[in-house]
Amino acid sequence: MFGNASSIHKEGQTARQVIENARDAVARLVGAAPRDIVFTSGGTESNNAAIFGALSGGERSHIVTTAIEHPSVLEAARRFDATFVPPNRDGMVPAADVIGAIRPETRLVTVMLANNETGVIQPVEAIGEAARARGIHFHVDAVQAAGKIAIDVEALHCDTLSLSAHKMHAPKGIGALYVRRGVSMLSHLVGGAQERRRRAGTENVPLAAAFGEAARLAMTPMPPTLRDLFESRLGNDVTVNGANVPRLPNTSNVTFHGADGEGIVIALDLSGVAVSTGSACSSGRVEPSPVLLAMGLSADDAKSTVRFSLSRFTTEEEVDQVTHLLKQLLPRCRRPPKS
Repeated sequence: MFGNASSIHKEGQTARQVIENARDAVARLVGAAPRDIVFTSGGTESNNAAIFGALSGGERSHIVTTAIEHPSVLEAARRFDATFVPPNRDGMVPAADVIGAIRPETRLVTVMLANNETGVIQPVEAIGEAARARGIHFHVDAVQAAGKIAIDVEALHCDTLSLSAHKMHAPKGIGALYVRRGVSMLSHLVGGAQERRRRAGTENVPLAAAFGEAARLAMTPMPPTLRDLFESRLGNDVTVNGANVPRLPNTSNVTFHGADGEGIVIALDLSGVAVSTGSACSSGRVEPSPVLLAMGLSADDAKSTVRFSLSRFTTEEEVDQVTHLLKQLLPRCRRPPKS
């Protein structure tokens, strides 16, 4: 459907209907009204749009956020006067600490619903309720959580909430921003009147259609069955980070004490298993995860940590395969003791 969804001819209106059907599906996924959903290019744009849109013209405004946010939030927040609240050892940022960091000049509080490395679910409902009572804009980055757990924007008390389609098996390059009705925000892209003048630019019909289909398939939350089975088979001398607090049902962040996390990633990759660890810097080295360091892990333990992500399509046989491979390769990935 190559018609321009903003045109009034038949081809354009056919494309428009595809866009609106997708908008309705995404809205239902998070308990919103379709008119409150703005399509974007992904989670980064959605987070940037929420932060800069809420704080436009207020360079001296104060932001409260956490030390474990996605870089698209952290880097945006650093352009303002920001307080970065650290997590506890379990990877959760206490609601009282976030609320306690609010100052009279605070104009925005932004907290992710679930961390993308540990899967730990943050206490956003209590934070949102406190921000709403103070008249402060509350933004939630729900990119990692959407499609895994149930989300209700009303229960979260959020003014804006970001989503990304590729986290739900849709193509990369499209996301969405929920904007609560009545919230005033400056548009981050100007030009045409698309998306109720909240984001200019010709709509991407095929990607929106894919996002809508993915949202329909993701309406049922994922069970933690396979994640728990995987973790139960890891054996001794490992720590599952965040195991004592609520987590996403598909994420296991595991510290293999004394092992080389990068070596584990490479060895598994050679066997056809894709996992991740750390964050790549410009020099090509793998640095310890800032999230894990903020949680209080040592640099050595952070470098020994690997994130395993399961999906709706992961099977028990695949879990068996990965745990079997780990038992084989871990002895080869142990670091020599320090002299």
